[in-house]
Order: sequence, then structure tokens, then C-alpha cells
Amino acid sequence: MRREGSTGARQDPRPHEPLRTEFAFELPRGFVDEAGTVHRSGAMRLATARDELVPLRDVRVRENPAYLSVVLLGRVITRLGTLPSVHDGTVENMFASDLAFLQDFYRQINAEGHTRAAVACPHCEESFEVELAGSRLGES
Repeated sequence: MRREGSTGARQDPRPHEPLRTEFAFELPRGFVDEAGTVHRSGAMRLATARDELVPLRDVRVRENPAYLSVVLLGRVITRLGTLPSVHDGTVENMFASDLAFLQDFYRQINAEGHTRAAVACPHCEESFEVELAGSRLGES
């Protein structure tokens, strides 16, 4: 049953924020280049459907499905330290802890649509949000 004046669309009571398409991050360990320079600060953009489909045609991914995340991250990481470019070869040579961090970060910004998490203080039980993007464990 439809009510008079109702459009049927759900309205979001929150004010609309501009769409963020790139998110900063800080790697837990950092990528070490050939010169020994450690690169930790970077940025990742939102993935497109093409970003998720193209790697499926890659022979490396067909031979080893675990390689999918390496190819995918190589497409969506837009900046890492002072490196001139980031590609799947860069991701392939990262520490496992940094790869796990980036996989989680990718899920946060693409599946959930934001990098904020609702948390509650274990002492006073007050609820609040924390920003996960660009921060490292133990830093505020």
C-alpha cells in the first residue's frame, strides 16, 4: 500500500559528503626499494569493476588465484612514498604484514564505503567513531 506524497525512496538523514575516491594509508612496516629507502605513506583509490575483472584474465592469477590480490592492489595503489609508480611487481615484493594490511584496507574502502569504525570505550562504554585510514596501530 502506497501513501500519498511518498516517493518510496529512503532518505538518508545525514548530510551528503563529497565522494572520496582516494584514501591515504601508512604501511605497518614499509616497502624497501632497491636503494634501501623505506616507503610507508601512500594512497589507494576506489576500485572500478574493470579493476576487479581485468586481473581475472591474467595468466598468473589463473595459475595461482592467490595472486589476484597482488595484481588488483597494483592497479589501485596510486602512490607509495617517493616511488615514481606502483605496480604488481611492487606489491609482490612487500612484506606479508603490509600485504595483509593493504588487503584489509582495500576491503574497508571498497566494500564498506568508508574507513570509519564504530567502537565503544571498554571503561565507560561511550560509543564513538574512529578513522582507520592513514593511522597505524597504537597511534592516534
